[in-house]
Amino acid sequence: MRVRSALLCACLSSGFFHHLQAAATIPLAAFVKEEQFYNPHLSPDGKYLAVTVRVPSGERFVPVVTFYALPELKIVGQVGMSAFDVPLDYYWVNNTRLIISKGKELGSRERPVATGEVLATEFDGSKQEYLYGARMFQASSRGERYGSDYGYGSVAGLPRTLNGHFFLTSHAWEGNRSLLYDIDAKNATRKLLADLPERYLDFVMQRDGKPRFAFGSDDDNQQVLYRYNDTGALWNKVDFAGAHLVPRFFSADDRAFVASYSAKGGPETIIREDLASGARVTLYDNPDAGLDSYLTGSRPGLPFGVSSGIGIPRAHYFDLNDDDATLHKLLSEQFPGNTMRFIDFTADGKQLLFLVHSDRDPGSYYLFDRMTGKADLLFAAMADIEPDDMAERRPVSFKARDGLALQGYLTVPKHAPQVKLPLVLLAHGGPHGVADTWYFDDDAQFLASRGYAVLQVNFRGSSGRGKNFEHAGYRQWGAKVQDDMIDGVKWAIAQGEVDGNRVCSYGASFGAYSAMMLAAREPALFKCAVGYAGLYDLNLIYKEDLTRREKSAFNYWNKVIGQDKDELDRFSPVMQAAQITSPVLLVHGGKDKRTPIEHANAMRAALIKVNRPPEWLLAPNEGHGFYDTKNRTLFYQALEVFLNKHIGT
Repeated sequence: MRVRSALLCACLSSGFFHHLQAAATIPLAAFVKEEQFYNPHLSPDGKYLAVTVRVPSGERFVPVVTFYALPELKIVGQVGMSAFDVPLDYYWVNNTRLIISKGKELGSRERPVATGEVLATEFDGSKQEYLYGARMFQASSRGERYGSDYGYGSVAGLPRTLNGHFFLTSHAWEGNRSLLYDIDAKNATRKLLADLPERYLDFVMQRDGKPRFAFGSDDDNQQVLYRYNDTGALWNKVDFAGAHLVPRFFSADDRAFVASYSAKGGPETIIREDLASGARVTLYDNPDAGLDSYLTGSRPGLPFGVSSGIGIPRAHYFDLNDDDATLHKLLSEQFPGNTMRFIDFTADGKQLLFLVHSDRDPGSYYLFDRMTGKADLLFAAMADIEPDDMAERRPVSFKARDGLALQGYLTVPKHAPQVKLPLVLLAHGGPHGVADTWYFDDDAQFLASRGYAVLQVNFRGSSGRGKNFEHAGYRQWGAKVQDDMIDGVKWAIAQGEVDGNRVCSYGASFGAYSAMMLAAREPALFKCAVGYAGLYDLNLIYKEDLTRREKSAFNYWNKVIGQDKDELDRFSPVMQAAQITSPVLLVHGGKDKRTPIEHANAMRAALIKVNRPPEWLLAPNEGHGFYDTKNRTLFYQALEVFLNKHIGT
């Protein structure tokens, strides 16, 4: 266990497991648990740490914002929420007060959805105040003044000098408006800073607190960018003639900004542009590496570099002589085989909270003292996972049948026998705006611990390589997208490490769709298929409330999957059931709102109709992926038994 006992004992009761020689003996329970500790933030004065801790509640572990006094790591306060409500992002607005954005859990295979509500609390959980949201009238001390908010709120930023205030963007539920407020987190008063006649815009603030840009997408899913003109005191829409530019950060003097830029739909470059002259300097441009994240340091809001997103992430510094870049490089060298990210500096710059993680380590959090040069381990995100027992995730690359260069990851069991390995093709969800990364993957590591090689392919349509690559997957869900994964499997077989006669497809959400389509398209190659929380009938998408109600949703689906009935049928697994000759396991939650149970019921019925009834695991009270420990355990047990039966190790 890689966690300080004071912290662990205060929050969770957690067993330990023995180190065994064979990777397959790692207890299933180690993979069933979600992150126990995540999203820590250090107070500006370094006296307190706020972190989300999952605490036992029946068959679930519910997230609670927990406050620790430093350096003794003593709990001084907690903020819990009602069932299925969760803390999303949170920020210190001064030394003792925190603002929290609320979300709602829909399932383990989907990120919690923000409710648009924001509340505030002191470090000890006292003086809680509801600041924005649908319950403003009844829940806030200012409710009678402002009434309930009929919109979705999100934190837009903090002032240069923390003063208890923050900036909040509001998107009206009805009508076309995006508003920006300055809100006092103590007394809940607010001041309107901007009001634009377009929905779903995000504002970008200068360091002096003045809103300068607002960006988003219109109903046709095209980029929209506004810039504030000081001379005319007006917001002007910017025309980039097909280019894509997203301002993100301002320099300390507000004379320049840092933005991501793509002229022709390729991978993003990072530029610095002078606000007055428009002169640009390229800070990062590597089409083969992509972009994972910005690296920010002791100067709030200003990046000193980026992390690449394809293959093993690498840090790229804008200025090698920059103090933050120098510190990042020195600390990174102390953790070979890992990547590290700064989280928070104290206001005086003397203490730093940072994260170390890798393909084997889900995350370890450290507190660094710049005066002593010492870094102390605070806790591990998943204490039951021992990185030394986990498998290597190798970046791989190959060519698709049409010559398109593709990339992915091959996870190989740590204690692999000297024979060809059975292979699981693990397809990611989405499919658009999503990509597999090198970092720890619980599915891949669980399967590797049971002796399977695991291949993940970032097929056309995945994110990380620019809009052109993402758009190449449009209207290709059942064709070239699947071809890319088939080509990946054949490439892996040709390398001689995996057994071409023991291959299974598995995935969740869109990955489940792919698992079924792959089995239908290549029944001789895939000896079994597992669909978890899957989408199986494309025709049902146009019957969903959101698609019928929201113009932007309808336009998106029309662009991505089209409305040609023959094509929708041809690309729907339920219509291809007769082509699936391999054994199938279907797993679904009865309360799944993302891919409703109708999809799984239809897939099951279609297979039964052609005399190939699937194995079936239904959790009536679960959503888009299982949360309850009991149900997650049942799923992994069923997956292990099913795979062993059909392509077993």
